[in-house]
Amino acid sequence: MSAVAGLAGAVQVSVMGRLGERIGSVEALAFSAVVMTVVTGAALIAVRQSFDGYGAAVREPAWLWLGGVMGAIIVFTITIAGPRIGILATSSLLIAGQFCAGTVIDRFGWFGVSRVDVSWQRVLGLVLLAAGAALALRR
Repeated sequence: MSAVAGLAGAVQVSVMGRLGERIGSVEALAFSAVVMTVVTGAALIAVRQSFDGYGAAVREPAWLWLGGVMGAIIVFTITIAGPRIGILATSSLLIAGQFCAGTVIDRFGWFGVSRVDVSWQRVLGLVLLAAGAALALRR
């Protein structure tokens, strides 16, 4: 599933960039959110036969809603960046940023995740990933 999500991410950068160029970046973000709401709402009905999951989420602490906020930031950013710096560079920087943030989150156990020490191998991986992202910016 992760590999499929990676493929979907590259397609998403491409498509959202084109939609943003045609209708505007904010409009593309809003339309994408509507499409995602319809698709995920249909999936929720198909799998759970109710919308009760929405009510359950609303009753959780607001900081747990950050996933939706972060998703909006990601989609808005790729809508703008993709056409300007290319799909590879946009995806590379997105992944490098995720890995760096993931390392910090793991290290300190933020958001309730288990703590994971930062080894020299992980640091080397981050350095190599950052170098790859920087190289991807070159045209």
